[in-house]
Amino acid sequence: MLGEKVNGPIGRTIDVLSIIATAFGVATSLGLGTLQINGGLSHLFGLASSTTVQIGIIAVITVIFLLSATTGLDKGIKFLSNTNLVVALLLLLLTLILGPTAFLFDTFTSTLGSYLNNLVSMSLRLTPFTQGNWVANWTLFYWAWWIAWAPFVGTFIARVSKGRTIKEFVICVILIPSILSFIWFSVFGGTALHLEIFDQAPIGEAVQKDISTALFLALEQLPWGTILAVVALVLIITFFITSADSATFVLGMLSSDGSLDPSNRVKIIWGILQSTIAVVLLLSGGLEGLQTASIVAALPFAIIMVFMCFSLLRALREEERLAKKRRREQAKKLERLLKDV
Repeated sequence: MLGEKVNGPIGRTIDVLSIIATAFGVATSLGLGTLQINGGLSHLFGLASSTTVQIGIIAVITVIFLLSATTGLDKGIKFLSNTNLVVALLLLLLTLILGPTAFLFDTFTSTLGSYLNNLVSMSLRLTPFTQGNWVANWTLFYWAWWIAWAPFVGTFIARVSKGRTIKEFVICVILIPSILSFIWFSVFGGTALHLEIFDQAPIGEAVQKDISTALFLALEQLPWGTILAVVALVLIITFFITSADSATFVLGMLSSDGSLDPSNRVKIIWGILQSTIAVVLLLSGGLEGLQTASIVAALPFAIIMVFMCFSLLRALREEERLAKKRRREQAKKLERLLKDV
């Protein structure tokens, strides 16, 4: 849509907005992940939940994800990502088997149907008559958070998907993760609801007191509960690290004229900046500060995403036009060859 203007001030502005959205979106995740890790350490090992401990967690994790980011895609990031998937699948299967299995299958079927039935109405839901704050504090916050992740995740997935077809990309990036997300929320959300409703476990009470401990409390109600809770804590830490190291890699690309292999110096600078932003947000307002930063960073990039949709459509149509032109030229060449024969 911009043509050569993309290499001028307009293009640089878009890059800057992408960097800001990515930095604050990932910093929000780092902050929330730190709260969750601190909650797990507090619940399992009695470590105090305090700002000092949270800053210490960020410092330790920063060192780890910088080591991963500086070793490149094929070593640190790839190893941690594969480990992450294995641990997540293990925790999912153990919770499904050890938890209320039949109830979880029923929950998956029922809630998936409800989701599909209410997708449009709930996507447009606001509360003008009741003036409730749920949509603003949760729905809009999560939308903004995901938009803030868009430039980083899109760029990173494109970087590791070179050579894939659009169909393969859509299946592997949209359809399969969506199905796994349906299963994931059904298993863990269903387990917590079953414990709360039928076993009178104080899950809801734990959410009211400290939401970061609710997961560990729910898992501890199951057989091998402590082991599951420890596995969950390890999983949160590895999610934390893989998100941060891949974001650091993309921020290095965006600030190095699109270099596919940014220098370690640039990646280290961005890694430290992300962690510093997360610390500042935690000190300034905890969860509320993290939510506000994510929404503010995502707003300008949401506008850019709309234009990106039109740009993609135009690019695909142009590619289709060129493909048809090549086929016509090849057909003419073949026809001339047959006449010569």
